[in-house]
Amino acid sequence: MTNLRAGLLGLGMMGRHHARVLRSLDGVDLVAVADPAGDPHGVAGDLDVLSGAEALVKAGVDYVMVAVPTAFHEEAAIILANAGVHALIEKPLAPEPAGARAITDAFAKAGLVGAVGHIERYNPALQQLRSRLEQGDLGDIYQVATRRQGPFPARIADVGVVKDLATHDIDLTAWVTQSTYTMISAQTALTSGREHEDLVAATGRLSNGAVTNHLVNWLSPMKERLSVVTGVRGTFIADTLTADLTFYANGTISTTWEALAGFRGVSEGDVVRYAFAKPEPLKTEHEAFRDAVLGKDADIVTMEQGFATVEVAAAVLKSSQENSVVQLG
Repeated sequence: MTNLRAGLLGLGMMGRHHARVLRSLDGVDLVAVADPAGDPHGVAGDLDVLSGAEALVKAGVDYVMVAVPTAFHEEAAIILANAGVHALIEKPLAPEPAGARAITDAFAKAGLVGAVGHIERYNPALQQLRSRLEQGDLGDIYQVATRRQGPFPARIADVGVVKDLATHDIDLTAWVTQSTYTMISAQTALTSGREHEDLVAATGRLSNGAVTNHLVNWLSPMKERLSVVTGVRGTFIADTLTADLTFYANGTISTTWEALAGFRGVSEGDVVRYAFAKPEPLKTEHEAFRDAVLGKDADIVTMEQGFATVEVAAAVLKSSQENSVVQLG
């Protein structure tokens, strides 16, 4: 069977990684790249650097990886949809819900495969977490708390920490719990003199009744990527920096040593850190999208799901601006 012809739009920090993976992907040939700003990382190789999405269409690609700044997603996506070209678009799908809706509708109307690059879904720790929650290892879920903190990335200029980082946590929380947000309340701060927020603390509720809490910033000298899910039988902690998943079980044996019980808590049980394969998330994401384009069953982040994440992110910012609780449908 002939290999799929892939194009890459955007040759920046993320684009260089997408180029590397596309060149290593079975059944795919990277045949065209484009970026109006040129090729700062030298990833084009022997390919000409084209001007944009229209030039990629003319090159005869089957699908395009869109890795341009978020502000340009809608324009590029509509060009590709109108040309009948499948697309995997970096997260977030668009800066605002209206743009995300327009992209989603355009791909649905054209009958194309469209997906969003929420790469955390493909982290092995979160893949394991979702599977174990789905099979009932935790029982009913009470709370999902995430912490995503680290230094400011100089490459991000067009959006704040909510749309760039918190969208990871919004998407992965809904995905691992197979639930949706029903409300959100948030506070943000601008401390570095930039146009956009660099800190957010958000609390919400999911349709399954679980409470969520997200702490996200670009202000911490250390890097942290943790998702903590607590339920009837204990707590899962997924560390997506190391791709580790640890389970802290509620105990069934009472601690009779009073001082130790007061320090540790009377319900401490077994602690298990699971062993599992840890493939590169970006490659897993691309393999899933390739399979979807080929008509196979594949676990992609659909554009409808990407739209829902943008909608929640907008509600986070609205809540902070209005100092209110925002209800979500």
